[in-house]
Amino acid sequence: MVVRLPRSDSVAPEPLFVVGAVSQYLGAAVAVHLFDEMAPAGVALVRALGGALMIILLRRSWQRRWKASDLAWASAFGMTLAAMNLSIYLSIDELPLGNAVAIEFTGPILVAAAFTRTLRSGAALLLAAGGVVVLAGVEAEGTMRGVGFALLAGLFWAGYIVLGHRVARGPAAVDGLGLGMLAGAAAISGFGAPELGPAFDTPKVLLLALVTGLLSNVVPYWIDQVVMRRITQHRFALLQALLPVTAVLVGLVVLIQVPSVREMLGIALVIAAILLSRSAKGPGGTAAGVGLRTAD
Repeated sequence: MVVRLPRSDSVAPEPLFVVGAVSQYLGAAVAVHLFDEMAPAGVALVRALGGALMIILLRRSWQRRWKASDLAWASAFGMTLAAMNLSIYLSIDELPLGNAVAIEFTGPILVAAAFTRTLRSGAALLLAAGGVVVLAGVEAEGTMRGVGFALLAGLFWAGYIVLGHRVARGPAAVDGLGLGMLAGAAAISGFGAPELGPAFDTPKVLLLALVTGLLSNVVPYWIDQVVMRRITQHRFALLQALLPVTAVLVGLVVLIQVPSVREMLGIALVIAAILLSRSAKGPGGTAAGVGLRTAD
């Protein structure tokens, strides 16, 4: 039985996105334990390959009649996604996580800025950017190589948003996500394949890497495809600011880590930005004529 996109027009994009973000951070928690056993490039490869195979099997993507253009867009999207994940893994291996996230967020900011057409949308962008910087708690630590990887991850993040919308609104949708991830895994195999030894030597490591693929790739990026079909690139880019907010909330609920005054201020700025973008019309609102529909 083919797994299809849920018809969830009645559910606002923000709660859906938060569900994906929670899954992503649970996957990140698993990945942290893997870095002691396997190099970041190896984790990124297993994550991408495992996620791709899960989606392809769930969707039976081989049964679809593929057009060359659909395959091309899906491949470009998947390679961008894999490069984004590889770059941020390499960055957090050199930089504190907060610094890497703040620098990487330049990607969504660039996308949001490119599609900003009103003062209200511009104000929402500034609030979101400010909230992320406050939440990240940027300090002058780390190496220039780590900064470079974070900037590269931000560039690929921008590409993920733009190409992701193209795939999400095409006929392939989630099928395109699965094949795209497979192409992405092939693209980074040169970096990750030499680091796969621990995955074959220790079954536990392979299992944890596959769990990371499920939580960090399959669930959040599948949900992203649902959300992207419903809202504009500008608004989706602003929604990325909910990621660090979700990290703080997960820490509060799961780890009983009470947020500081600084973190509460950052959360307030991001929430204000999201509310402002929801009330804005045009680039900040829902994409005209683009509803959520089930992929064939």
